[in-house]
Amino acid sequence: MMDCSKSILHTSSLLVTVIASMLVPTALSGNSSKGILFIAVDVKQPLSDQGPFDVVLHKLAGKEWSQMIEDYGQKNPNVTVLDPPDAIEHVNNRQSMLEDVADLNLPDYYGRVTVPRQLVFTTDPSSIPHEVTKEGLKLPLVAKPLVVDGSAKSHELFLAYDKVSLAKLEPPLVLQEFVNHGGVLFKVYIIGEFIKVVRRFSLPDVCKRELSKIAGVFPFPRVSCASASADGADLDPKVAELPPSPLLEMLARELRLRLGLQLFNVDIIREYGTRDLYYIIDINYFPGYGKMPDYEHTFTEFLLSLEQSKYEKVLVA
Repeated sequence: MMDCSKSILHTSSLLVTVIASMLVPTALSGNSSKGILFIAVDVKQPLSDQGPFDVVLHKLAGKEWSQMIEDYGQKNPNVTVLDPPDAIEHVNNRQSMLEDVADLNLPDYYGRVTVPRQLVFTTDPSSIPHEVTKEGLKLPLVAKPLVVDGSAKSHELFLAYDKVSLAKLEPPLVLQEFVNHGGVLFKVYIIGEFIKVVRRFSLPDVCKRELSKIAGVFPFPRVSCASASADGADLDPKVAELPPSPLLEMLARELRLRLGLQLFNVDIIREYGTRDLYYIIDINYFPGYGKMPDYEHTFTEFLLSLEQSKYEKVLVA
């Protein structure tokens, strides 16, 4: 029979920033009853001195931590790392993140999935207006920090209505064309093979008349209520309709393989006036799953499935 005594390893930073909000006391109690034990570790000490563990669950990157994880994995090949530090670092760069999506080339049986046109700037903000004109990007533009490092600043988003104001932005950053999408985005939570999609309010559409009257760069909190749930709201059915499940399953499967990640979410919008043209505008590693319905059960079942899979492989061998 399968040994149900499991140790799930968390870094100390994850325990503070994620577990405190994601796994509330009732969830921790439930996991304990199912044989899952969560242990906070000291990232400054060798993992081999703190184990053994079955799963390493973390949100860290960096050379030192990557080397520590690699060394531990070589000595303990049966340990599951969620997720590999190199893969996390890759998706934390918004340029490489969306390049992976652009290269997917998924069949369009259930809809077309792409990314907004974008430009990356690492230096000299004064050159931004000229480069935007040269590349033909259309206003308004969404400005995002190039790298997501966990800080509040790395999640600051701005909407730019005119080219002159673009010179006020601070590189390194990514500029994306804003796509009208009915003011609703679809947040797709992925936990291994588990998928859950919820609606969130987003920026309202921008008409040409409005664009001609507004100038400047505005932070998202002043123009959006993106954190508010749109599930249950009185929405236009064409806007509220969720992306087809087969499309999301295919997308999640391909992204898991390409990104090498198990725990992430994808922000998707559908271009207003279309039925099946979707844009991926962001990917977040290990998001706040506390906003996902039934997250405790889903996350617990995912962790148990990892150990069940290991057990079945041992039986086959």
